[in-house]
Amino acid sequence: MALDVQHLLAREFAPVEHAYGMRDTQLYALGVGLGADPLDAGQLRYVYERAEGGLRALPTLVNVLGYGGFWADQPDTGINWRQLVHAEQAFVLQRPLPVEGRVLGTNRVAALHDKGAGKGALMLQERRVTDAASGELLASVSQTSMLRADGGFGGAHGAPLAAPHAMPARPPDAVCDLPTLPQAALLYRLSGDFNPLHADPGVALAAGFPRPILHGLATMGIALHAVLRTLLGYDASAVRGMRVRFTAPVLPGETLRTELWRDGCLVSLRTTALERNTLVLNAGRVDLA
Repeated sequence: MALDVQHLLAREFAPVEHAYGMRDTQLYALGVGLGADPLDAGQLRYVYERAEGGLRALPTLVNVLGYGGFWADQPDTGINWRQLVHAEQAFVLQRPLPVEGRVLGTNRVAALHDKGAGKGALMLQERRVTDAASGELLASVSQTSMLRADGGFGGAHGAPLAAPHAMPARPPDAVCDLPTLPQAALLYRLSGDFNPLHADPGVALAAGFPRPILHGLATMGIALHAVLRTLLGYDASAVRGMRVRFTAPVLPGETLRTELWRDGCLVSLRTTALERNTLVLNAGRVDLA
């Protein structure tokens, strides 16, 4: 079936109740490289329950909370899901995330913007993450996907899409290199994204990659790690939001170099896979309280 814009905008998604504990918070942090130096007290804050001041949750953990899984392959969507790629991700936190809790994720398709026949379309999804008991809003998460084979329906429908974050013209204020493990994707998938593209060599090869690739959201978490390490002394309490554009996949085992610019409460960033000299994240920003 062809993509039906109005059906997608009105599509109902069952709320996702998600209980997570201290071990989930620690596993997520390990999956984006925290704990690589087990003697670093700053990193231990996110992976060790008896760290000074207690365990803390990384802000990017919100990307996996109340997540409803991959749904674009369902027969009612009309999406050519094999041609879907993750283009952008953003979140806004109302306050620092609790280390454990029970949340409710409610998802919707907020917009579909046609780029033209043969050029694809952009789909914006939004998710509200609330405390399951009190109903308090904890965070808003948005994901923009490129539907490479679904353009041609005409026009922009739903919410407007935000313009790309403008990167500073000056040289970066700081640079942070972080290695990734060869098994990084196998670790990260245990936080809930079980797409075989990140684990099965045969699936990756069929998709045109020499080996399973790292999840884009793992790369986002590693970029935030660079911000915490370089600019914030591993104190994430001031982080209120983040937005990145995915420009190329990462191969597990590569070294990621994140260039950083700080202007008051705004941090701009971009990330390169050094071994291939390939830009993997661009137009990134972190907003601080």
